[in-house]
Amino acid sequence: MKKYSFIIALLLVAIPFSCQSKDSEKKKEEEKKPVVPTFAKGGDISWITLMEANGNKFYDSKGAETECTALLHSIGFNAVRYRVWVNPADGYCNKEDVLVKARRAQALGMAIMIDFHYSDSWADPGKQPVPAAWSGHDVNQLSGDVFDHTLEVLNYLKDNGIDVAWVQVGNEVTNGMLWETCRVQGQDATNFVKCFQSGYSAVKRVYPNALVILHIDNGWKLSTLTWFFDLMTTAGANYDMIGLSLYPSYWQEGGYPDWREKTVQFTDNLPALRTKYGKEIMLCEFGMPASQPVESKEALQYIIDKTKGYEWFKGIFLWEPESEASRIGYPYGAFSNGTPTIALQPFAN
Repeated sequence: MKKYSFIIALLLVAIPFSCQSKDSEKKKEEEKKPVVPTFAKGGDISWITLMEANGNKFYDSKGAETECTALLHSIGFNAVRYRVWVNPADGYCNKEDVLVKARRAQALGMAIMIDFHYSDSWADPGKQPVPAAWSGHDVNQLSGDVFDHTLEVLNYLKDNGIDVAWVQVGNEVTNGMLWETCRVQGQDATNFVKCFQSGYSAVKRVYPNALVILHIDNGWKLSTLTWFFDLMTTAGANYDMIGLSLYPSYWQEGGYPDWREKTVQFTDNLPALRTKYGKEIMLCEFGMPASQPVESKEALQYIIDKTKGYEWFKGIFLWEPESEASRIGYPYGAFSNGTPTIALQPFAN
């Protein structure tokens, strides 16, 4: 009898300790989760692992070598964006590569956006190629493909402890995606919306609190914005946030145009979009020439200043700020010789 009394006593001691231990572990896990910032100061830094593999290194203002995610975090970035390709030839931007990068950001407490291209490579308004594995599929099959791919990638991230704040279902889908079947033409967006809704449903199944972004380009051009989002309303598209791109000084014959015209148009458009569609808005891609750090700083600061008080304008993501023409072949960034330029100074405020 004494033996059993001793065992019972041990259990009575162990049970509360076990509960406390589980509660402690749960609390620690919750503490790891990044807080979604009121205003995202972010960057799409999907090239990082490729640049590292190419031998590129990054440095702080004192010349100390620093991992790029940590470097950006140290100067004010609180969020990151990663693109996802279905079956990229070189492996970069597949789910495994995204996980490597997302772990770095999450360890720093940065919020994460996932940008699905639904392609094996680049997808944008000028091209939306169907992944090779989905070739020949009709709209119903493509809708299933989008659902399955979105679910697979997000479940993989979640199972590995990654928290996701925002998800783009498609990248710059002004003309739809998965061409030709899901192209948006004129007033016909039926197939696009069918596939978009499949992606939306998959996101909400894995991350119910993640915000789904409907993202298009040319944030400065109000006629395109209202045509597209009117069409989405008519077609019954369900989404949480409007995502826009703005490249106000893209190369034209003779040089880079002044950033002011399109940037002013962009900020002027925001209240009109908010009033008409009632959605929160994010600048998901912003880019300026790396060779123009002063002008880049001015443009970024202008947007930040003009949107103060717009609680529904939820942030700005620079597109590949770490890029340089001499390193990755893309001239729109905010680094010089691996070091951030003054272009990023507004994010330090």
